[in-house]
Amino acid sequence: MANDFVKRLVHVCNYLQDPCQVARFQKFCGVEGTFPGAAAKPDLGASQPDCPGLRKRVQQGGQSPEGGSENGAAGDATLPQMNGLQGDVSAESDGVSAETTRAKPLRRNSLTGDVGQEFLIHNKFLFYLFTFGTELGNEMFFIVFFPFLFWNIDALVSRRLIVVWAWNLFVGQSTKDMIRWSRPASPPVVKVEVFYNSEYSMPSTHAMTGTAIPFCVFMLTCGRWQYPILFGFFVALSWSVLVCVSRVYMGMHSVLEVITGFLYSLLVLAFFQPTLEKIDNFYMTDSYAPVVVIISHVGLGLVAFSLDSWSTSRGDTAQALGTGAGAALASHMNYKLGLLPDPPLSSLPLTLAPLGTAVVVRCLLRFLIGVAVLLLTRMVMKAVTVPFLCRLFGLPLDDVRQARQHMKVELPYRYIVYSVVGFTCVCFVPLLFKILNLA
Repeated sequence: MANDFVKRLVHVCNYLQDPCQVARFQKFCGVEGTFPGAAAKPDLGASQPDCPGLRKRVQQGGQSPEGGSENGAAGDATLPQMNGLQGDVSAESDGVSAETTRAKPLRRNSLTGDVGQEFLIHNKFLFYLFTFGTELGNEMFFIVFFPFLFWNIDALVSRRLIVVWAWNLFVGQSTKDMIRWSRPASPPVVKVEVFYNSEYSMPSTHAMTGTAIPFCVFMLTCGRWQYPILFGFFVALSWSVLVCVSRVYMGMHSVLEVITGFLYSLLVLAFFQPTLEKIDNFYMTDSYAPVVVIISHVGLGLVAFSLDSWSTSRGDTAQALGTGAGAALASHMNYKLGLLPDPPLSSLPLTLAPLGTAVVVRCLLRFLIGVAVLLLTRMVMKAVTVPFLCRLFGLPLDDVRQARQHMKVELPYRYIVYSVVGFTCVCFVPLLFKILNLA
């Protein structure tokens, strides 16, 4: 009985991991590849039911993990390096609708040089919907969402959400580099996005963050804010499903990897739920908190960086841990200075203020000024940190992309830049709002 169950489970997992299921879903959603006629067989990223376990990560952008050139994917380098929709296909094309649009993969990765293969879009609505869904798990969304929540709605919720996001991403990215499954094979899968194509794919960290963030917001605001519980749960579930499904549409994950990411994230949330308040209080009040924060976040980053050769996942992990460290240190500073006190328990549940013109204008000014400061901070820190580290470690400055693929540059670069960004968001920008009378 047990053996039969295991065999059925393995069969289901192999079925859900099969890249053909991803290709079928993409075709159903109106995505059509333009693969060369000779490329009839899946590449090394294909799921092999009879060969479970480790699979070599495929370098599809002409860039090896250490920055060297790979001959196998050099053909795409000659394609125009424009991303997104390119325009309608001529109605005279054989068997192609006049409403079909040519497109290039989204968000070309400047470090890997991966430009991808052109494809056709037959359903623009689903393309824009799932593009929005996948952006809910990208860096720019977090730069916008966390600060807006912190500055305009609830600083406590934002603080604790950053903790969950950072640790959730660390767990997910580290698991990827231990399991080492490659992305779904192309062909048959169409790579609608190529930014993360050099990473391993099990589990989907987009699915993890796209599940952890909305459900953590729901968990933290339920009872603290006054709103219909079913409505909050529906929003969280819809958010999560949209992000998860978008990763299959983008050709970045198999169905199994997305389901695993969803369930894995719920497991991480279950672990953090009873301890999150204690962690937040420790960060703010304990005199040893700054030392513990720095040692734990840097130490875990070193562990993550030692798991595998270079990939964009290492930078993402360090970025999340650096942001978390900066926000935690800023929370400690705010507490010591008596800034941004949390509302008393007697004021709960909280309700949104009436949306008058003055309130909306004030919120917009805080958001626009604050994000501008964050983007400026990130730009300045990037411009200063990489050259400094290159000089410190004796690396040439003529190829920043190559330099950033060295652990001794990428790790401190990500930590320094994003810890400063996190600190600026939680401590400096609120002080600026007080000076500008926008608090």
